[in-house]
Amino acid sequence: MVRKTKEDALATRDSILDAAELLFVAQGMSGTTLQHIASAAGLTRGAIYWHFEDKAALFNALMERAKMPLESALQLLEKEDPTDPLGDIREYIVCVFRLTVDDLRARRAFEIATLKMEFVEEMNAVRRRRAEMTGQWMLKLEGRVRIGIEHGLLKPDVDAKVVALGLFALLDGLLRAWLLDPQSFDLVKVGEQIIDTHLECLRAVK
Repeated sequence: MVRKTKEDALATRDSILDAAELLFVAQGMSGTTLQHIASAAGLTRGAIYWHFEDKAALFNALMERAKMPLESALQLLEKEDPTDPLGDIREYIVCVFRLTVDDLRARRAFEIATLKMEFVEEMNAVRRRRAEMTGQWMLKLEGRVRIGIEHGLLKPDVDAKVVALGLFALLDGLLRAWLLDPQSFDLVKVGEQIIDTHLECLRAVK
């Protein structure tokens, strides 16, 4: 009986997240209330609060479940092999592009996080989580760049922090542009071309 109760609770939690995901994409975070989510899931607001403290907690749970593309591919920047750090960076970014295109849940999560929300006071927890993940991403990317400099694979005057920031802006901008109009360009193909051009400028002259 206890096992069934736990399974029911997990099923209810998933139904809440499913409803929230679709509503956040359709009408944005600020335009969606917990009552909207409860109604869409066929539940009461009390059921929502039993699982989630507030909308920010619900949103963070949605992001954890989806594993956004930027987070899912991070292990590609954790290799110890310094043979081709720019190749590692390229592989990571292309992986993010492919996840965004192929994984509908990851795509929706990224769309909500970048295009469908405002960082108002009630979403401070979300702002902190995003800042932490961005910081983690930047540190890992800077690490790959520094390895490249140390092994003479990148230009010696390259600033790792500047490169990391530039690549983040490039990646984030391409994802946003594609999400606004997925038919406007092939995210993977065009993204690869743009990233390759940018990374090639960083390579040491042989």
